Amino acid sequence: MIFRKKECVAMLLAGGQGSRLYALTKKTAKPAVRFGGKYRIIDFTLSNCVNSGIDTVGVLTQYQPLVLNEYIGNGLPWDMDRAFGGVMILPPYQGQKGADWYKGTANAIYQNLAFINRYDADYVLILSGDHIYKMNYAKMLGYHKQKGADCTIAVIDVPLEEASRFGIMSTNEDGSIYKFSEKPKHPDSTKASMGIYIFNRKKLADYLCADEADPTSSNDFGKNIIPAMLAAGEKMYAYPFQGYWKDVGTIASLWEANMDLLGNHPALDLSDESWRIFARHTADAPQFVGNRATIQNSYITEGCEIYGTVKNSVIGPGMHIMYGAYVEDSVLMGEGVVEAGATVKYTILDTGVTVGAGATVGADRSSGAAIAVVGADITIPAGATVQPGAMLSE
Repeated sequence: MIFRKKECVAMLLAGGQGSRLYALTKKTAKPAVRFGGKYRIIDFTLSNCVNSGIDTVGVLTQYQPLVLNEYIGNGLPWDMDRAFGGVMILPPYQGQKGADWYKGTANAIYQNLAFINRYDADYVLILSGDHIYKMNYAKMLGYHKQKGADCTIAVIDVPLEEASRFGIMSTNEDGSIYKFSEKPKHPDSTKASMGIYIFNRKKLADYLCADEADPTSSNDFGKNIIPAMLAAGEKMYAYPFQGYWKDVGTIASLWEANMDLLGNHPALDLSDESWRIFARHTADAPQFVGNRATIQNSYITEGCEIYGTVKNSVIGPGMHIMYGAYVEDSVLMGEGVVEAGATVKYTILDTGVTVGAGATVGADRSSGAAIAVVGADITIPAGATVQPGAMLSE
């Protein structure tokens, strides 16, 4: 039953396991991992939607969804608590043909065509929940309509030496795509797919149904849907994006994106009122900085108490850094304690971690060591040593 029409519906893929984040995604879905102190990764995509005037978003969940579901709630923090539209969690469910886990990105959208059709949308925006960026999807939609495209793919220019890590689009001068290569060994273009697509709804449905009927398909947009549309001669265009964008699917990239908040990338300015990043905030208490504390080039979130030394780090809500403790080049996600005399360097601590008095976690970044990671709710005993590159989880 169709009540009113929506021009564009967004489908946010948030069901991946995020295995490359190891301990950080053992208990929670990757889009719900904390970022920049008071945010979650998914806040960026949801905020982009509301800032772009897209108010109907289906969030497709699967792996460890409880924290993510609870965090999104009714969508109020992102102004998506709507009577018609808004944000809706879409887990796999049982239909007439039985129940099935999402088998791939394309299959996940296929299983939710009824949600899209409910709003009689002309266009479908496909998004991922694991990227950090600010983007106006309305401009991309305008480009899609101007070109009369069947599918438009957002691309970002990457260095040639990194192009083999991405799906690469080769385009004509007018932006039309004539070739797509998934992680090519010898790329002939530097236009990397951002995993952001706009489709004409009816065209998308046709290809999803055909893909579902193919028993040999991986049911994936990059591997199956995009190549099939190109092979059939559909009108496909690349939309060039200029700005900050980072796939935070690895420990190193997540750490780097957090560090980018400390002033290296103005495009990631989270205090920009013209394009706010909304979040569900829980900590109302202000920060407290002791008279012997030292803070240099760091991002300190609400509810923290800092008595020791913090340098070049991002500190999440409710962290306590005690007297004589030393934190450098690290991301501390919140609700934990670094006890007196403890040292934390080049490390990511998940929520609820206690680093005991005099303990040492990680090593100097300049040593060339890998990032140490400590999973949620772990206690490091007093005086213990956690080696650089360690990956601790319960």
